[in-house]
Amino acid sequence: MSCKVECKIRYNHVGYGVKFPKRFFVAVPAVGESACGSNMRDYAGARFVVVGESGALAFEGTLAKRGFCDYTREMVYEGDFSNVAAPGKYKIKVFLGSDEGTLCLASHEFSVSDEWFSRQLMANIKSFYFQRSGVALPVEKAGKWARPAAHLDDCIAFHAIMNREGTWNAHGGWYDAGDYGKYIVNGGVSVGTLLLACEMCPPEPTLLEEIRFELDFFLRMQDADGGVFFKVTPGHWDGFMMPVDSDVMQKRFIMGKSTSSTLNFAGALAQAHRVFQKLDPDYAARCLAASRRAYEWAVQNPDADWPHNTEGSGGYGDEHVEDEFFWARAMLYRESRDPALRAQLPGDMLLNPVQPCLSWRDTHNFGWMALALLDAPSGADADLQKNARTELERISAEIVNLHEADAYGLSIRKFVWGSNGEIANHALTLLVTYSWTRDPKLLNTAMELVHFVYGRNPVDTSFVTGSAWSSPMHPHHRICHSDGVEEPIPGLLVGGLNNDRQDLHRMAHYSSDLPGFAYTDERCSFASNETAINWNAPLTAALALIRYYSLGQNT
Repeated sequence: MSCKVECKIRYNHVGYGVKFPKRFFVAVPAVGESACGSNMRDYAGARFVVVGESGALAFEGTLAKRGFCDYTREMVYEGDFSNVAAPGKYKIKVFLGSDEGTLCLASHEFSVSDEWFSRQLMANIKSFYFQRSGVALPVEKAGKWARPAAHLDDCIAFHAIMNREGTWNAHGGWYDAGDYGKYIVNGGVSVGTLLLACEMCPPEPTLLEEIRFELDFFLRMQDADGGVFFKVTPGHWDGFMMPVDSDVMQKRFIMGKSTSSTLNFAGALAQAHRVFQKLDPDYAARCLAASRRAYEWAVQNPDADWPHNTEGSGGYGDEHVEDEFFWARAMLYRESRDPALRAQLPGDMLLNPVQPCLSWRDTHNFGWMALALLDAPSGADADLQKNARTELERISAEIVNLHEADAYGLSIRKFVWGSNGEIANHALTLLVTYSWTRDPKLLNTAMELVHFVYGRNPVDTSFVTGSAWSSPMHPHHRICHSDGVEEPIPGLLVGGLNNDRQDLHRMAHYSSDLPGFAYTDERCSFASNETAINWNAPLTAALALIRYYSLGQNT
């Protein structure tokens, strides 16, 4: 006898950390009059077991009710097997039939180990290598995803909208997402997020190498007057072709020089000074000098607009740059202790309230985090740090409360474009706050959010390519669909659930109209299945910090 409704088991398809709580969910769809869950059969108390590779019993327990999920119309139950602490491979079996011995659900194999943090972290870092523009990726480093150099961008023209003659060297940098554009705004929030992780825990050498590859591109994008160009873009959207073919098909251009791009540059380069000052003092000094010049240009040009041209690239339009000014000032003040910058920070804090997460449009938290992480503050600086930490603790508590109230343990209020990036950013906020509070609830909640990304979600998908049996095979990513390799580049985080489904006109096929199922693993689904560096960055940073704290290196 089996379940009469299609119950589903939800768990991290990759694994669970040894010291962390370990929970899986069972989701029971509401049908008919049970649309709100009121008349559904109650599976609380149903038995489950966790077995090892040999089939030996590792743990036995019962399900507890979590609550009804409005965005999937499911009743969700929880199984807690936190007592399983021995590293190894395991499976979960759940018994939901009227006969207690009737097996209804079984998981695929997953690991209990702290090693999976490192494996996934290294794959995510390597994904930035695969996003490199302008250089060859040799087989000894790229394996079957090797490719020749293309988009050198070392002598490209200015777009006609700039009314500027000549050419520019914009070599290097990362491709932004599934397209071949290179953007300072989205690159800035991405590299800034990765620099934050490098600041807070010992960085992987390969991560520093990738960050520097992007920073070198940033430095090339700074004009002689200190302003920073907005993006490198083709004239029209590329089709699904390799970079070398795109090079043949159309020209690329420098486009725009805005306040937003210049301040993104200033904030990221000031933070780069902190990370690189012991590793390469000359490079760090160059970054800081470039940051200052950019900030000064932005002060003189506070209303320089972003280029309103999206014929071949993303817009990343931002009409409000108060948060970028806060980010740049806070980072520069931390590195210089310039009293003129210090005088403006209280006003910045009032104007730019702390947010649950970072995004390319809302960079408030970079400023808050810079002040919260001030070195040995005293006097007025101590007050700045106290205020910043208090606000980050407050918003972290809100994230935890939302997580605890949600049937799937989420803390976001809506599934937007790039919801997985938002989830990872919530985890990062918690981990930054954990660095001084040492509140285990923050660390554990961050891990719970990461579980959603790696499979414990309504669509039973580990959203990172190459991470599990359920990972996306058809991401909206031009290289992945043009390189002749069946498996996509590993370590790429796709956008995930997106209730707005902006790609329906492209014939994307979603399994349901419910928000919690708004994902499809199809190439045409740019709204749910595209990848982007600003989504990969917070997940990479979160994994680095979770690994750091879970190994007891800084507890």
